Amino acid sequence: MSGPGEPPEGMPEGASGGGEDEYRSVVFDESFVRAARIQEYSARERQDDADHPVRIRHVLPRGLARQAVALVLLIVLAFGFAIYMGVRHPYEERDADSGEQLRVTVIPLVPGGTVPAVSPRVPFAGTAAAGYRTGLAGLNVPTSMHPIGDYSRSEVSAGYDTAVDFISDSALEAATVTGGDIRNVLELLDPSQVDQFKDSLSAPAADGSHEVTGWLVRFDPDPAVRVELVGDDQGIRVNGSWTASETGDDHLELTADHTYVYAIRGSSDPDRTVSLFTVRRQLRFHFDHEELRRHHIEVVQADVAAGPLACSAEVESYFRPILAGHAAPGAVTGADPYDRAHPPGAVCAPLTGVEGPPQPTATATTPAATTPAVTAPAATAATAAGSPAGPRPASRRGPLLTPRAVPRSPATSRLL
Repeated sequence: MSGPGEPPEGMPEGASGGGEDEYRSVVFDESFVRAARIQEYSARERQDDADHPVRIRHVLPRGLARQAVALVLLIVLAFGFAIYMGVRHPYEERDADSGEQLRVTVIPLVPGGTVPAVSPRVPFAGTAAAGYRTGLAGLNVPTSMHPIGDYSRSEVSAGYDTAVDFISDSALEAATVTGGDIRNVLELLDPSQVDQFKDSLSAPAADGSHEVTGWLVRFDPDPAVRVELVGDDQGIRVNGSWTASETGDDHLELTADHTYVYAIRGSSDPDRTVSLFTVRRQLRFHFDHEELRRHHIEVVQADVAAGPLACSAEVESYFRPILAGHAAPGAVTGADPYDRAHPPGAVCAPLTGVEGPPQPTATATTPAATTPAVTAPAATAATAAGSPAGPRPASRRGPLLTPRAVPRSPATSRLL
């Protein structure tokens, strides 16, 4: 009779017998049993008519497996969100697509007669600019700060600092005014306005948005008409005031209203006669929180009146002043309401506030001449909230960015 486990016909040749003898070397320890993936149902489960005689045991406990799946899903979602924010970052999108464009009005001021000369030694004495100061001192930046709307005291102070840097770099630096350095101005602009600024430099136009003279006070560097500043203090005096507020679209708005007076003479003038050139410049700046942090500025409006100039002067590129002893060709021309090729406003205006005293002599100790000047605000403290008490930051200086070639005509100038 065959033993248990033997087939009825007996063991085949070459097969080992002895029933359990062949499995005696196999040891099923506890870890092996627990790791088994197949487990027989219990007696109660078999009585419940289970569909399968055995059930599959998972390597991971069911609760732990669910946690692993949730963790993987969370990682995938976080990774996808990071990619989305990298592509659609609000600051990057704003830099490229948003921000206001500068709106410009430039009006030449035409003298009614011959431009008077002033003393080369004390060019501002006895003129309307006699009480003006030099450099940052003449900007009359407020000395006390308070929050404005959603902007803290430190943010308002940062806005004034940036605006002062822009004014200094664009109108008070001799290199900028005489046709040289403009890099500091470019670096201050918000990225949304960089293209407009560069377009204005490369292709100036009298269209209300691409006048270089809306961004900068800049004399024509053409050698035939070039002027130079006179005086140890760079020959520039300034005076004006500020206002500050928060706009309806939550921008911090600063408005700077200043009059700049430049003592100039023709670089090729053999007599070296000195006269004054006056610019009334009202600039409106906008900032948001990110621009304040980055030390960037949006120049959204520039209203400029400058003279003495000819009414026919092309002021979109440079200023070509009428120098001492000369008069404006032609008469003052008003605005033509039927001409929609140019922004509304006067084409030019008469230069007022000018008297005609005798020209100073070489032996005069006190010049009696007055200057062509537009009426300017009195030297008063600013009315808006300003920066905390203490010294203002010095004007920044950087590498010169000069034209590749001296332009011959303001209408065809290319500065970059």
